[in-house]
Amino acid sequence: MEKLIITVAPTGAVTTKENSPHLPTTPTEIAEEVYEAWKAGASIAHIHVRDDDGKPSMDYEKFSETVKLIKEKCDIIINLTSSGGLNLKEEDRLKVCELEPEFASLDAGSVNFGPSVFVNSPDFLAKLSKYMLKYNVKPEIEVFETGMINNAMMLAKKQLINPPFHFQFVLGVPGGMPANPKNLLHLVESIPEGSTWSSIGIGKYQLQMNTLAIAMGGHVRVGMEDNVYYKPHELATSNAQFVKRMVRISEEYGREVATPDEARKILGL
Repeated sequence: MEKLIITVAPTGAVTTKENSPHLPTTPTEIAEEVYEAWKAGASIAHIHVRDDDGKPSMDYEKFSETVKLIKEKCDIIINLTSSGGLNLKEEDRLKVCELEPEFASLDAGSVNFGPSVFVNSPDFLAKLSKYMLKYNVKPEIEVFETGMINNAMMLAKKQLINPPFHFQFVLGVPGGMPANPKNLLHLVESIPEGSTWSSIGIGKYQLQMNTLAIAMGGHVRVGMEDNVYYKPHELATSNAQFVKRMVRISEEYGREVATPDEARKILGL
């Protein structure tokens, strides 16, 4: 198997300080958590930012400051979200590409998200893909259900996204595909040959989806964006704690963990 790529997602748009006092929300806090996760073995950082009140935001200056602080500390691959919340302005979602991160999320379709709807229209996906091409940003194709793979391939037919593709399977979101082995296997078998993929399990499904991905030759994402509990009823004290567990499990499988530069080669960056 190729080396394991570990992505850390330290903040997200849903988790709050009420869920965990350890959640990083300021640029300084996020950069420090990313740095500790990098030291533990993470090679990609998936970044969301918050406003001064701790609420989800797509504020360009917050992203700029956070990216600057991270780059001062380490060589981790920067992956910026294009969807820092629901019902956001399209121009704000597009603008993060101007920071020229190596990666950014491309949520390949609309999906019910708990009591709300996460809207990603075909028109918006085309706009975002064109922006990524303009600024040489590789799309991380986020998939919440099978139809999103087809949506991505329609973009590929228009040459708006180019191979090698990287898919991030998000399982366990209320409204999306349930997190179970059968669904993960189906998604893996549905993507083009030569693609790379990673898995996310929301909440209590995080560890299960991660270990399955390690065994199947995929990659993993961990962090407080997806889950704040290290064990049932036990809060994680840092994002690095999740990363260290993935390193231990992968080593037990005899699978080495990729450095950022090794991850760049695997992903075709």
